[in-house]
Amino acid sequence: MKPDNDLPDAPDTEPLAGLVPEDLGGAMPPLPDAAGMQQELAELKARHAEVSDAYLRAKAEGENIRRRAEEDVAKARKFAIEAFAESLLPVKDSLEAAVAQPKASNEQLLEGVHVTLRQLAGALERNKVVQVAPPAGTKFDPHQHQAISMVPADQEPNTVVTVLQKGYLINERVLRPALVTVAAPK
Repeated sequence: MKPDNDLPDAPDTEPLAGLVPEDLGGAMPPLPDAAGMQQELAELKARHAEVSDAYLRAKAEGENIRRRAEEDVAKARKFAIEAFAESLLPVKDSLEAAVAQPKASNEQLLEGVHVTLRQLAGALERNKVVQVAPPAGTKFDPHQHQAISMVPADQEPNTVVTVLQKGYLINERVLRPALVTVAAPK
């Protein structure tokens, strides 16, 4: 007969009591001795110290690389125009030499101006500043040209008629668009 509390019978308090390791599915591994554990702990602490040191060195090296890169970028920004300015110095020298000759003839001055203009064109070219001067009949390109007016012309509509002012590109980016007149639709 069951007791009135409807509770299941209490299990044995120690169900595995009296069993030997073989009855549990195999032999139990031997417990490590305290000396072995101390040695393993010392080895792990040494390895941890090595890894921590390597991490801190790598982190410091990363910070040094980042700092050097920032300094290089700052120097590049500060001195970016240096090569361009250096290439313009001969042009300035030529202009100063022309001004220093008050008794020069018109032909001599014109020849000096042509030489100076060639120096300037060379300096611009070396620094990747390219002239935009489309010939008449070239299709109008709003990315490189700026239309000042539309004029009636005997050519295709939306083509360049004349260049009023040359434009310039620097490294294929528009520095100044060419000012042009464009053929009007018929």
